Amino acid sequence: MMAKPKESMEQKKKRAIQIIKLLQKRYPDAKCALIHENPFQLLVATILSAQCTDERVNKVTPILFNALSTPREFAGASIEKIEDLIRSTGFYKNKAKNIKGASEKIVKEFKGEVPKTMDELTALPGVGRKTANVLLGNAFDIPGLVVDTHVMRVSNRMGLAKGEDAVKLEYELAEIIPRETWTQFSHIMIFHGRQTCVARKPKCSSCIVNKLCPKIGVAVHA
Repeated sequence: MMAKPKESMEQKKKRAIQIIKLLQKRYPDAKCALIHENPFQLLVATILSAQCTDERVNKVTPILFNALSTPREFAGASIEKIEDLIRSTGFYKNKAKNIKGASEKIVKEFKGEVPKTMDELTALPGVGRKTANVLLGNAFDIPGLVVDTHVMRVSNRMGLAKGEDAVKLEYELAEIIPRETWTQFSHIMIFHGRQTCVARKPKCSSCIVNKLCPKIGVAVHA
């Protein structure tokens, strides 16, 4: 049996755009699941979401932000107080340390405002590229390509990127995904990963993009 010809970069870009268009139709309401009212709340919520469900975070943050609301208030609060307020999100000691540290840096170096660049965001305690991209895309309307477990799994299955290194995947995806769609791409891939392309038994037969997926059979159209 002859091997299938390797997909060129241009073919992959075309297929990626087709996938995006179909998933946008499938998930027109896809957006950030973390409830927030401002960039700082989103920063805290995203830090809390590590190894925790969005649903749990959304139950904790209203109580948390009622007790402490600004970077200055978080910076001035004791670690113990923050720990008590976020305990149910798991890994609360490390999260409290990062939230307090990030708040102190925001107050001291950014006049109490969450910074708006990748370099400045990733300089904050507890903020990696994934969290920074969440902030860029959802708080500041700057394209941000978030690579979480869902985006990683679905991108690998669809043959858009390969591997389990989130940073490398981000750079690979950035080469084929139009920059203006980065934020929305992340949302629709997360929704698709949760609802259809699930971890254990993906629902391939009912998948809207199955004809564009190597698992089923790629069909690239000009």
